Amino acid sequence: MKGKSLEEVHESISTLDKTSGFKKILAFLGPAYLISVGYMDPGNWATDIAGGSQFGYSLLWVLLMSNIMALLLQSLSARLGIVTQLDLAQASRETYSKGINYVLYILAEVAIAACDLAEVLGMAIGLNLLFDIPLLEGVLITVLDTFLLLFLINKGMRKMEAFIIALVAIIGFSFIFEMIFAEPELPKVLAGLIPSIPNESALYIAIGIIGATVMPHNLYLHSSLVQTRKFERNVAGVKQAIKYNFIDSVIALNLAFFVNAAILILAAAAFYKNGMFDVAEIQDAHRFLEPLLGSKWAPILFAVALIAAGQSSTVTGTLAGQIIMEGYLNLRIRPWVRRVMTRLIAIVPAMITISIFGEGVTGKLLILSQVILSLQLGFAIIPLIHFVSDKTKMKGFHINRVTQIASWIIALVIVGLNARLVYGELR
Repeated sequence: MKGKSLEEVHESISTLDKTSGFKKILAFLGPAYLISVGYMDPGNWATDIAGGSQFGYSLLWVLLMSNIMALLLQSLSARLGIVTQLDLAQASRETYSKGINYVLYILAEVAIAACDLAEVLGMAIGLNLLFDIPLLEGVLITVLDTFLLLFLINKGMRKMEAFIIALVAIIGFSFIFEMIFAEPELPKVLAGLIPSIPNESALYIAIGIIGATVMPHNLYLHSSLVQTRKFERNVAGVKQAIKYNFIDSVIALNLAFFVNAAILILAAAAFYKNGMFDVAEIQDAHRFLEPLLGSKWAPILFAVALIAAGQSSTVTGTLAGQIIMEGYLNLRIRPWVRRVMTRLIAIVPAMITISIFGEGVTGKLLILSQVILSLQLGFAIIPLIHFVSDKTKMKGFHINRVTQIASWIIALVIVGLNARLVYGELR
């Protein structure tokens, strides 16, 4: 018998007793916020800061395009979970041979480790900037948030969603204030939404932004989280669940777009405008904010938002690790064991690297984590599109021809750009 995805919270939130339209929508809202934090994790910060400091506002359109791509892919992932009651890992196990599944599983685990590495480093950098805690000790402190996750999931899915939404709100408000301090030039911001690539190195940053935006583990996560909602399993019920989850995704991913755009705009208004074109490290960005923006709150809010981003994305990354292991291997180990394992896989390489090469390598480690994620992306997107296009598997809720074509174009663009990015990194 196949196990349920995230069994401890499966169908734990009922939407059946919600009669009014607004209450019904509210009951479905939540999963996409847990997804959205993956779109504003510390790895994205590095690419957004580099883009804004080197090219001003001119790459804002890349963020917008990435957001539209992410929205389509996440809606496919949600559809898969709602209709089949399988997450992406379980659907792969049902469809492909054992050999292919082992390969997909190992690649997915590597992506989770890379993602967790970025989040651990982001948290450690944030703690270092705010409290002057050395990076190595900051990395060790991040072990503790594994227990925070256990506490949250025992309190139920709604409490966990509320915690994540609160962290997203902290990030959002921090950047609203940063925008007030930075005073960006609105006409230039709007001009940045018109597609243009200033030069070859801008293309490299643009690819990095796309690579950092669409996260492979989010596709596994979303297909599982939508199953925390209990709704009527008839045609009308499934249609309604797909519609409300799409609304959830639109709101949450646009919030993530706002945060990423704000980071890029902040870098453009503070650094590019002042001729500082090579601010690539998060620590440098933090250090220059106070003198450039003339407010002591600017760097403090920046560090607080960074800690909130790292904290929220570690919670969701660890959940994704559990989904992938259970789905591909049908292996059910105690959640806390799984979470400690995930965290150690990320912490050990981070600690060894920082011990040997010093604290100056964190920026390179962040970028490396994004490249590893980019490499894994195709192995999550291609099976996903394959499944949601399958009439039998999707019981009549398969995607139409236009959506299929759009999805395959996005998959080709993302995989092609990521291959180019990796080639550039290795050269």
